[in-house]
Amino acid sequence: MSTAAPLIRGMDFVHVPVTDFARSEAFYGGVLGLECSVRYSGGRGGEFETGNMTILLLDVAVTGREFTPTGGAIALHVDDVAAARAELESRGVSFHGDIIDSGVCLQAILHDPDGNALSLHHRYAPRG
Repeated sequence: MSTAAPLIRGMDFVHVPVTDFARSEAFYGGVLGLECSVRYSGGRGGEFETGNMTILLLDVAVTGREFTPTGGAIALHVDDVAAARAELESRGVSFHGDIIDSGVCLQAILHDPDGNALSLHHRYAPRG
């Protein structure tokens, strides 16, 4: 067994492609209430803070790339999935299906304005 320090020490950011940064900023900053810590020049994108991970939004058209929404949901930690869902629904957010109870966590699935998958998430069972 190796005693060397782990090569990967954590996660710094997750990239989310968008088609309209102003619209995405209104959703991530206004609707979800995340802090925009950095805005890139020319409306290309920006960075939103979740507390332990940065969500980097980048307008792919500005960079000359083709847009494809993310398929794997970014799980956003909340203390109470039902309460957070109700609050976001009052702000106009639609969810896909009922709250999911996996046996270890609760989740509520939603999408941003570009169809990128997000999930409100709360783990209630201990790990391991």
